[in-house]
Amino acid sequence: MNVANRKCVRHLSFRSLLANRTRNFVAVLAIVLTTVLFTSLFTIALSINEGIQQNNFRQAGGWSHGTFKYLTEEQFEKLKDDPLIESWGLRRFLGMPTDVPFNKSHVEVGYSDANEAHWSYCDPVEGRLPKEGTDEAATDTHVLELLGVEPKLGAKFTVTFEVDGHETTQTFTLCGWWEYDEAVVANHILIPESRVDAVLQEVGVTPPGSDGMTGEWNLDVMLKNGARSISKDLNEILENHGYQSETAGADYIALGVNWGYTGAQLSDKLDPTVVAIIAGVLALILLTGYLIIYNVFQISVAGDIRFYGLLKTIGTTPRQLRRIIRTQAMLLSLIGIPVGLLLGWLLGGVLTPVITARLNNVTTVVSVSPLLFVGAAIFALVTVLISCRRPGRLAGKVSPVEAVRYTEGKALKRKGKRSGKGVSLLSMAWANLGRSRGKTFLTVLSLTLAVVLLTLTVTFASGFDMDKYVSNFTASDFILADAGQFQTGGDAFNDEMAVSQEVIGAVNAQGGITGSGCIYGKTGPAVEFVTEEYYRSVWSQWNTPEQLDEAIRYMDRTPEGLLEDRVQLYGMDPFALDHLTVLDGDLSKLSDPDGKYIAAVYSDDDYGNPNMDSYWARLGDTVTIRYVEEYEYYDVDTGEVYGPWENVPEGAAYAQRAVKYRDVDYTVAALVMVPYAFSYRYYGADEFVMSSETFIRDTGTDSVMYYAFDTTEEANAAMEAFLQDYTENVNPQFDYESKATYAGEFEGTRSMFLLLGGALSFIVGLVGVLNFFNAILTGITARRRELAVLQSIGMTSRQLRTMLALEGLFYTLGAVLLALALIVVTAPFVGPALNGLIWFFTYHFTIWPVVVVLPLFGALGILIPVLSCRAAQRYSVVERLRQE
Repeated sequence: MNVANRKCVRHLSFRSLLANRTRNFVAVLAIVLTTVLFTSLFTIALSINEGIQQNNFRQAGGWSHGTFKYLTEEQFEKLKDDPLIESWGLRRFLGMPTDVPFNKSHVEVGYSDANEAHWSYCDPVEGRLPKEGTDEAATDTHVLELLGVEPKLGAKFTVTFEVDGHETTQTFTLCGWWEYDEAVVANHILIPESRVDAVLQEVGVTPPGSDGMTGEWNLDVMLKNGARSISKDLNEILENHGYQSETAGADYIALGVNWGYTGAQLSDKLDPTVVAIIAGVLALILLTGYLIIYNVFQISVAGDIRFYGLLKTIGTTPRQLRRIIRTQAMLLSLIGIPVGLLLGWLLGGVLTPVITARLNNVTTVVSVSPLLFVGAAIFALVTVLISCRRPGRLAGKVSPVEAVRYTEGKALKRKGKRSGKGVSLLSMAWANLGRSRGKTFLTVLSLTLAVVLLTLTVTFASGFDMDKYVSNFTASDFILADAGQFQTGGDAFNDEMAVSQEVIGAVNAQGGITGSGCIYGKTGPAVEFVTEEYYRSVWSQWNTPEQLDEAIRYMDRTPEGLLEDRVQLYGMDPFALDHLTVLDGDLSKLSDPDGKYIAAVYSDDDYGNPNMDSYWARLGDTVTIRYVEEYEYYDVDTGEVYGPWENVPEGAAYAQRAVKYRDVDYTVAALVMVPYAFSYRYYGADEFVMSSETFIRDTGTDSVMYYAFDTTEEANAAMEAFLQDYTENVNPQFDYESKATYAGEFEGTRSMFLLLGGALSFIVGLVGVLNFFNAILTGITARRRELAVLQSIGMTSRQLRTMLALEGLFYTLGAVLLALALIVVTAPFVGPALNGLIWFFTYHFTIWPVVVVLPLFGALGILIPVLSCRAAQRYSVVERLRQE
């Protein structure tokens, strides 16, 4: 028979709640702490994600979802009104200045409409964007500073730049400017679209020019579906209008997907491993919150078990008892969760700037996303509901008779053999742990989690290998080169970028140099000969078969059918050669003045592992290098020879072949990997290394691409200061890199992980300590009559405290031993996983955090039971014996 008793159950829950104010305070505190854990972690995670995303946008050039690149005006008009597009912006590139003072900055001259300017962080803080039909221009304060122009509306400034290889000098009137943002890769000089057309006409360039992009229409879009499926939506828009982005042809349009959106990146990389990692992190967070709230409700039910037994005697069903406990949990959550959300967000807001300050390329943003609060609240509420399920079942299962006689760990009677040994304080403490094995296990587990997490944090941070990190960016203490060599998107190395002997002499004059050497770069044309099969195998990962067919059609062949492909050559002094990674062979042969030896350069992955399939040349192979002195050009379709470059008709489909050249045969003496810092820093050709003498003799050039050197520790700071002043004020054509710069970035990254992991370890450790405190305190409270009986038959207060202290030590010793076992067992799996996860990581087995934590846990194991016992002994033995 159904009885309408829900109102009665709710009333009983509420009145029972009011009768246990101390328990309520502890429960609310547990819920608040759990919610603080979730909210602070979510705040930090979402804030760092938003910060990374904001910085990604600056590096990507803006926050539009995607781009349709290099369109004709007709294509632009067709695509911009597609129903999948929320809003659009137009960008037309005109040219780039590369000479001083712009040789260290990436500056683009072109047109952007209002939407495009806004998405590209080009919103004037003073003035406005340029008007059509005028000579106006808007730019940032960095460009004005380089030009020596004061930010003042109406100021005139002149810029010399190249438009598809044609140099032009233009004067503009400043109509607006915005503050320079170092994170933005490209600076912009925005001019009217009418001025773009006028300059193109002036220099005689018709879009798209010979470079395929000058003056073309670039359509940036924000999509109605957001960032969830950018690539899919962009391709669907193309299909709607009869275009595609896969194969070169009349209907081909190139796409650009904004890689700055981390959500889109995650959806692309959502493999089982990533899902497992995310699930594991969420499970750990849930378990941490569960441990503390479960203990509180378990303790509460154990304390009120007689009350629940009496309710059952008057007809309350197990289901109604569970509902009473669940209702109390919900009422307590109404107080604890909002408070925890607020405190957690404040804590996250304090920690986020501290963490991001130690991160490179992360903008400091404190997230206020509704998802943050909703997610944390749901996690906390689910944790509370899960945590009170088992205590609810315990209250529903106990019979009225058992409830009246209940003491901790005696809900069920156990039969056992009587021991013939005497009873000691140690054996009594050990036996007490076995009375509630579930509670003992959870208490030990919560303490174990804190130790394991702290050990993982220390292992993770200490495993960051500074040598690996720094060597990925620079090989020697200092590297000096033309600023364009370090500039993203800069010109290919040429003789005008060479480091002169005068510059090298100025550096050497500073003293303190312990070793130095030059890396020479190729400035004249040189080619090698490869099979078509090899060429296709290398380039097929970036091109379709149709695109490769088209490229090969324009390549010259030898009578044997080999393709003539360009090659990059290095000349290196012994100092630079010593920094190469030798995979096979002997580099010393390169220094043989009478020999014709070279080293073949192989590529590697982010972890420094060589890709042995990245090159065709093997040890002992003969490589023929053709040094070209003169080319002739011809029509690939008709075979008509044009002769020199100046005779090639505009718009003709031409190819080139060498007519004056020298062929030199070399023997591959070694297979090597070149540090990125010493490389050309752009790819697309096979590479060989020669000694400096061989390089200068055979190429006929002596252009120094890099001057690399090491200094003594005492001279390091002075050299850093000298180079900074020299490259900024004395000779700004040049720039430098140093190990000190990257070492500082490395320390920032490592300290960030230590701080974040330490904060998480502290929160989890606090949960563990609170669980431990609850376990000890409630154990004493639940057994207060039993302990009073022991004292009444002769146990002294000191013996009682010793027994409880031993119980506490068993808890903490168990946690340390379990943590040690988990660390040892998981080490063979964790080590390789971490080494594979981060390219600059080297795993080292670490247990010293366990040793450090052991005395701290030992002190807690003694202190908490002793203090709890003293608090319980405020009442006399007689008073405690009279308590139910």
